[in-house]
Amino acid sequence: MVKDEFGLSLSGATPAGFTAYRQALGDLQRFVGDPVGSADRAIAENPDFVMAHVFKGFLFGLATEREATAVAKACHLAALPLAATAREKAHVVALGHLADGRWHDAAKVLEDLSIEFPLDALALLTGHQIDFFTGNARMLRDRIARALPAWQGGMPGYHAVLGMQAFGLEEMGDYARAEKLGRTAVELEPRDGWAQHAVAHVMEMQSRQKDGIAWMRANPEAWTKESFLQVHNWWHLSLFHYDLGETDEVLALYDGPIYGTPSTMALNMVDASAILWRLHLGGADVGDRWAALAANWPKAGVANYAFNDAHAMMAFVGAGLDAQARTLLEAQREAMRGGDDNAAFTSDVGHPLTLAIEAFGKGNYAETVRLIRPIRAIAHRFGGSHAQRDVIDLTLIEAALRAGDRGLARALTAERSLVRPDSPLSALFSRRAADLSEN
Repeated sequence: MVKDEFGLSLSGATPAGFTAYRQALGDLQRFVGDPVGSADRAIAENPDFVMAHVFKGFLFGLATEREATAVAKACHLAALPLAATAREKAHVVALGHLADGRWHDAAKVLEDLSIEFPLDALALLTGHQIDFFTGNARMLRDRIARALPAWQGGMPGYHAVLGMQAFGLEEMGDYARAEKLGRTAVELEPRDGWAQHAVAHVMEMQSRQKDGIAWMRANPEAWTKESFLQVHNWWHLSLFHYDLGETDEVLALYDGPIYGTPSTMALNMVDASAILWRLHLGGADVGDRWAALAANWPKAGVANYAFNDAHAMMAFVGAGLDAQARTLLEAQREAMRGGDDNAAFTSDVGHPLTLAIEAFGKGNYAETVRLIRPIRAIAHRFGGSHAQRDVIDLTLIEAALRAGDRGLARALTAERSLVRPDSPLSALFSRRAADLSEN
C-alpha cells in the first residue's frame, strides 16, 4: 500500500495516483493551481483511490454553492464502497456530513481525526476551513494548536500549518503572535495566500492601513500567481484604502482584480458585494457596477449558505432589484424549515440581517437598527471572519446616523473609536455623531 511522507496509508493508490494527489494537496495548501484537476488525474489513474474522491468532495463541499454541493455528494457516493483504513473511513464520514450540510458534525469528525493523526494535513486544512465557514474562532486557533507540536520545519506543508495557526490566533485577538507566525509562513512559502491573508487580517483589525497596503503591495506576484484566493486578498487591500477614504483606489481595485473579470463563484461575489456595499454606505456613486454583479448572484444559488445570502441582498438592493430580493427572502424562509445547519445559520443571523439590508435600501433605517442590534453578539454563527462581519457594524452605525438616533449613534461611534482608535473612518463616524448631537 502506498503511504505518504508522514506514513499515512492511501488505500487504492499507486505511485502515479499519489503523485497527482500530492500535487493537489500541495496546491491547496498554498491556494494555487488546479487542485481539482490534479484530484481528477489521481482518480483517473486509480479509480479506487478513496482519498482522491474525498479530497475532491471536500473542495466542492466548501464552495458553499448548490451545484458544487451536488458534486460533493457524488464524490461521497463514489468513496463509500471503496476499501479504506479507519482513518480514511472517518474522512468519508466527514465528507458525507459536509455534503449534507451538517457542517458542525463534519467539524467534529475531523477534530477527532486531527487529535489521533495530527500530521493528516487534509484533515487539518478542511477542518480549519469549516471552522471559518461556521465562524468558530476558538477552533480556528485550537484545532491547529493541538497538532502543531507534531510538525517541524522542513516537513511538506509546514508553512500551511503556520499560516492556519496565524489566522486562528488573529481571530482570537492574539495579534502579535499571529503576525509573527504569518510572516514566517510567507517567508517559508511566498505563494501561501492564506498566510498572506492572515497577516492582512492582523493589520485590518489593528487599523494599520498603511502597513497593510505596504504588506499587500510588497510582492503581489507571489500571492496572485495562479491563486484562487487572489480576489479575496485584493479585497483585503481594498479595505485598507477604504478605511483611508481613498474611494478612487477602491474602485480601481474593484474594476481590476476584484471584479474586472466578472465571476459567478459565490466566494468572489461575496467580496465584490462587500466592498461595493461599504462604498454604498458612505454614499459613493458606484455607477452600474451593482447591476452586473447582481445579475450573477442567482447563478451561485441562494439560501444554500446564509452568509452568501446577505451579500446577495446587498447586490439586489444596490441594483434596485425588488423581485430578486423577494425571491431570496422566500428561499431563506424555505431554508429555515430544513434540517441542515444552514437552517440555523439563516434563522439566527442570516435572515434578520438580509431583511435589515433590504430595509436599509428602502430608507427604513430605524427598522435596519431594530433588526441588526439583536444579532451583533451572535453574528459569528453564520460564518466569516471579524473583518468580513464588520460590515454588519458599519451598516448599523450608518443606519443609526441616518435615522437621527443621537444616543445610539454616539454609543456606537464611541465603541468603534475604542476598538479602532487609529481609523480615519472611526473619526469620521464620531464627527457625524457629534453633529447629530448639536442639531
